[in-house]
Amino acid sequence: MKPYTKADLERIVMTQLENLNAMNDLLSIMKVQNELLHSANKKLNDEISGFKEKLILYPRGKRNGK
Repeated sequence: MKPYTKADLERIVMTQLENLNAMNDLLSIMKVQNELLHSANKKLNDEISGFKEKLILYPRGKRNGK
């Protein structure tokens, strides 16, 4: 097993830092997407609720068998 040099360790740490920053960016994007989905779901739920309130139920008569 070859020992790591200081330069090797610095390169590893910088790569890990870049990866952490990239993951943080992705989490931020996912948070925004989550908020947009939550907002869209709420609007859709409100629209469906409004539609159900306006829904007119027609009485169903008995069908004559032939």
